[in-house]
Amino acid sequence: MNEHDFDEYPKDPSLRRRDFLKILGLSGGILVSFEFGDASLQEEARRRGAAYPEDFNAYLLVSPNGRVACYSGKIEMGQGVITSLAQMAAGELYVALDSVDMVMGDTDLCPWDAGTFGSRTTRIFGPALRAAAAEARVVLIELAAEKLKVPKDRLATEDGVVFDKANRSVKATYGELANGRRIERHLAVKPPLKPVAEWTVMGKPELRRDARHKVTGGAAFAGDIRMEGMLYARVLFPPAHGATLTALDTSVAEKVPGARIVRDGDLIAALHPLPDVAGKALAALKADWNVPASDLDEKTIFDHLLKVAQPGQAAAEGGNLAEGEAKSAVLFDETYYNAYVAHAPIETHTSFADVQGDRATVWASTQAPFRVKDDVARALGVPPENVHVLTPFVGGGFGGKNFNLQSAQAARLSKLVGRPVQVMWTRGDEFFNDTFRPAAVVKIKSGIDSDGRIMLWDYEVLFAGSRSAVQFYNIPNHRTRVSGDFGGGGSAHPFRTGAWRGPGSNTNNFGRECQIDIMAAKAKMDPLEFRIRNLDDARMVRVLRAAADKFGWKPAVSPSGRGLGLACENYLGTYLATIAEVAVDKNTGHVQVGRVVCAQDLGQCINPEGTAIQIEGCCTMGLGYPLTEGIRFKGGDVLDRNFDTYELPRFFWLPKIETVIVKNDELAPSGCGEPAVTVMGAVLANAVFDATGVRFFELPMTPERIKKALAT
Repeated sequence: MNEHDFDEYPKDPSLRRRDFLKILGLSGGILVSFEFGDASLQEEARRRGAAYPEDFNAYLLVSPNGRVACYSGKIEMGQGVITSLAQMAAGELYVALDSVDMVMGDTDLCPWDAGTFGSRTTRIFGPALRAAAAEARVVLIELAAEKLKVPKDRLATEDGVVFDKANRSVKATYGELANGRRIERHLAVKPPLKPVAEWTVMGKPELRRDARHKVTGGAAFAGDIRMEGMLYARVLFPPAHGATLTALDTSVAEKVPGARIVRDGDLIAALHPLPDVAGKALAALKADWNVPASDLDEKTIFDHLLKVAQPGQAAAEGGNLAEGEAKSAVLFDETYYNAYVAHAPIETHTSFADVQGDRATVWASTQAPFRVKDDVARALGVPPENVHVLTPFVGGGFGGKNFNLQSAQAARLSKLVGRPVQVMWTRGDEFFNDTFRPAAVVKIKSGIDSDGRIMLWDYEVLFAGSRSAVQFYNIPNHRTRVSGDFGGGGSAHPFRTGAWRGPGSNTNNFGRECQIDIMAAKAKMDPLEFRIRNLDDARMVRVLRAAADKFGWKPAVSPSGRGLGLACENYLGTYLATIAEVAVDKNTGHVQVGRVVCAQDLGQCINPEGTAIQIEGCCTMGLGYPLTEGIRFKGGDVLDRNFDTYELPRFFWLPKIETVIVKNDELAPSGCGEPAVTVMGAVLANAVFDATGVRFFELPMTPERIKKALAT
């Protein structure tokens, strides 16, 4: 993806590396590689022997015209890193932000990357990119010293120019120094990153670089790719997960003019030059299926999970649980339940493949282009180096586009028919094939003493995973056990499950922060005061107070009737606290969220404007899973296949959302794409309790459930 030229690059399927470099004016330049990084990704890079030779390697190409191409295996799916990564590169290179072109998710141009997930782009790739840019700047100074015959300690840089501090007329531009050459140079001593006090581009609020292109329709997605002779494909899926095909009659479908019916093992598809006619041909297929019987549904799933769960593994423990129970004046034993939740991105899974001989070019809607490369190579039986994956803009992922079945389908079909093929799942296909956030169970036994201090914490989570499971309160006697992760399926789930924005944390935070609220209410303490009393983490206390100050929090014991809820989290190093105000219509059970305040400490903030936008987006998306989102199913049959029955947050739901970025320049930047969504379940459950006095232990809190609970 090239943000400098949105239209020409993604939509031209014939474009190759040399042509792309010509578009940017990068036919020659300085290539700087660097070493930096996360041990797990270093090991993966070493194992693969691709792109990352020892650890992190990113590439900055400084062109003769002075423009800088920044290559990243990360992708842009609405989180705004196309802007913040460019700020990092520009800041360390001492160039203008608009002179940096982001090239993202192109497996021929960019270094290998595990994928865009887990709020890792800023936290993991960002420091590596900055290190590369800082090294590039020093290399340019060395080249200028040689060219200008000036000692390098007399040289400085500004706006892409190296100049003599004693005589600014003695200078050379980055473009002049590149001089059309490809120069690789490593430094014996790596330069330090620019301190926050010297930031001129980083730390400044910048609007999204892709905003105008997206709101005017100029941005290209995988579904926008067109090529002469292409076919649109509709794939036949079973009526339920686990179903097997027993008979197939293609005779009627084959009579649709211009349609091609393809069957290759487990892949059955109808293809046509027009997408709607491909859909008609698919509908004409007559398939018989053997659907296994199952009594699992959204009501019985939790009993099933409790039965099949394996003994939990300890994730954290300390003190003595028996001693904690003995010191507790009041004990609490609660169980919390979360439903399956769909990703429901605006853009369904889409891929365009052009297979010619033993080589394939694929444009994919994906969070993991290098995984697509491997998947397609396996599907075609060719070496991975024969597959070129390009990633245009991605219309939302939320963890669901880490798996790329549609790309393998498109590639296989292209090879079989000898023409370019687009596979764009329908909304029904998307819901059926989605990897849902897993249904999960959290069991907590806790206790407080007569002073409102937590003495006991015995926590077990089933099938959500360990992220955010380990509590951060000052509890002397505690144990956290984890059974099962958020991914997979098998006997535990009737369909595949996987990462869902903040995987595991949504479930774990819901259980923990609701339990904290229950204890605060029993202790007759204000929820904020109770949390602070049981915290010795000064950073978390600071974030809680920042949220409370912004909200204008007035202490009271819940349920106060005001409809206020509070929750906090340490999400992979990002600290946040959120307060929400709700009104509950007791006649209809409808919850209207009126106001949300979210304070977040993410260390150094690269783009305050982008951070605020991300927090607002998380809070908006986070209205759904506590209030309406929950997949209905019968065995392997997914009953919700569109938005007529699966209700997402709507515009009229939106509250006033206020963000507070808690300044903390002592810490390196951490992630922002997921944290704020993780607390919304607990925040709204606590707010509904404060408004009504009724505690809900299962999400979503649908109007029907609320109305029924209030009546009883």
